[in-house]
Amino acid sequence: MKNDNTAQIKSYEFSLRIVKLYQHLSSQKREFVLSKQLLRSGTSIGANVEEAIGGCSRKDFLHKITISYKEARETSYWLRLLHDSDYLTGIQFKSIHQTPKNSCALASIQISTRKNS
Repeated sequence: MKNDNTAQIKSYEFSLRIVKLYQHLSSQKREFVLSKQLLRSGTSIGANVEEAIGGCSRKDFLHKITISYKEARETSYWLRLLHDSDYLTGIQFKSIHQTPKNSCALASIQISTRKNS
């Protein structure tokens, strides 16, 4: 359960950072399309971790963790795109992009769940 709790806390904290970044991008940079995509995928990571923890079976848990992993990859894509199109500075990008890279933790949860099934 410790891994679940760690993923739960980290994904929630990351979601808060994504919400704040969205607020910044929409109010300061007047960017609405890419930032809305980022908001959706970035906050979906934590929502799916929560659903996984509350899953009714191993299969349900694995399915939700897999979705969370995919959302983390998508979030990484939107962050790279926002950086490469000059909406995010290098410092902003490096600061927030570290978290989707931690999606390896979600991948390891997936792998261990599959092995234990």
